[in-house]
Amino acid sequence: MKNEAEKISLQTSQPITSFLDEISGKYPYVYEVKKSREGKCVFLKNNQCTIYSLRPLICAFYPFELKFNEDKESHEFGFTVECPGINQGKLLNKADFNRLFDIAQERLAQKTGS
Repeated sequence: MKNEAEKISLQTSQPITSFLDEISGKYPYVYEVKKSREGKCVFLKNNQCTIYSLRPLICAFYPFELKFNEDKESHEFGFTVECPGINQGKLLNKADFNRLFDIAQERLAQKTGS
């Protein structure tokens, strides 16, 4: 989201275009973090996130992602199969996803200034 990108840009003293590419069709996400030559996030150094306290919503949710279902006109969670931790940890329940959704609503409200 734009406000997340601006915060990262300010904190890292880098222009947004140096670490993000604009994307479409993945609302609420409007940017995708650029990857290093190894295919990893440019903010990942020695397997540690260098912007952890500022990490974007999609990173905070990883390996889950918030998707907007146009047919239902609602948001829902999906997941990426690339994560080696899928099916390795605690089974998440509805309360866990409700907590994630509350975080998303808070961040989306910040984006719109509500």
